[in-house]
Amino acid sequence: MKYSDERRESIRKKLLPAHILIVSEVAKEEEGILNAYRRWARGDENRRSEANRPLARHTLTPEEHQHVLDICHRPAFVSLPPGQIVTRLLDEEVRYVASESSYYRILREHGEQHHRGRARVPRPEGDPQRHRVTQPNGCWTWEITYLPSLVRGQFYCLYMIVDVFSRKIITAEVFEQESMANNSSVNQRVVLHEGCVNQPLVLHADNGSAMKGSTLQATLQRLNITPSYSRPQDSNDNAISESLLRTCKYRPNFPTDGYADLSAAQQWVVGFLQWYNHEHRHSAIRFVTPAERHAGQDLAVLAKRDEIYVEAKRKHPIRLSGSTRNWTPRKTAWLNPDAEDPVHQQNQQLEMA
Repeated sequence: MKYSDERRESIRKKLLPAHILIVSEVAKEEEGILNAYRRWARGDENRRSEANRPLARHTLTPEEHQHVLDICHRPAFVSLPPGQIVTRLLDEEVRYVASESSYYRILREHGEQHHRGRARVPRPEGDPQRHRVTQPNGCWTWEITYLPSLVRGQFYCLYMIVDVFSRKIITAEVFEQESMANNSSVNQRVVLHEGCVNQPLVLHADNGSAMKGSTLQATLQRLNITPSYSRPQDSNDNAISESLLRTCKYRPNFPTDGYADLSAAQQWVVGFLQWYNHEHRHSAIRFVTPAERHAGQDLAVLAKRDEIYVEAKRKHPIRLSGSTRNWTPRKTAWLNPDAEDPVHQQNQQLEMA
């Protein structure tokens, strides 16, 4: 039985002041704990991984290992993967030497399992770009999606930018087609509207060509906006925008058959923006509206809710015997948070309190 360091420490604290009789009682509850405790008390390390164990009866012999290597070194097989080698031996020589996984294992042990061919070696994706925000207009994410029309194969392009801290839709515009000019003008208008020119602002988007065009890059540089991008072919890095688009397209009044024209699509998006920003209580921001959060009005709203809960507990102390619901405003918002980050863990504990 294996124990983590935390489990060992808890058991050590439980047993150190105890008599051997107490140790015996605990040993009845925890299988193998007595021997483990004696070893820990002596300061010994776990040497089970260093023990000499007999080989399994089905283990390949050294001669069979070499035979597998000789087969892989044949001129006809030298450029083939084990999957091809095993099947060709079955078809052409009517014999079975070892499993496909054994071929891979033996080749790895001898340093002969490498990438082959002209294709580039796959590279690890690495960590996504992470952003921690403590105020509105510190980090935005944006996305472009298609809206259907009544004509089959014809779509309109919806541009949507959302604030990571407040979850407010900063802007939502519909065009007949996607273009570099539209990409640039939408971002320029929204920055001027929010009054955050030459302020530290991060604009996160996916890795599509529309988000990385030279026209847009020049506009972002002129507005002093720092671009941020998702990893290639990884939609999870822009989860806030992706989730927002899902909410948009699954509204009960979303016209699944398509919009009659561009004006109809624009009018529907205006109505959705009004509902989302000013009526929808967002679960990620303590169920206040994104507009209240963006304007800083959520503090008063949450304080009032807390007073109501405290008064309800005073009137019904037996019914509400535990702590009241946590209506503390969330002071920090994250885009692609690191679960191992101590700051993120501390914030999660405070929010769950």
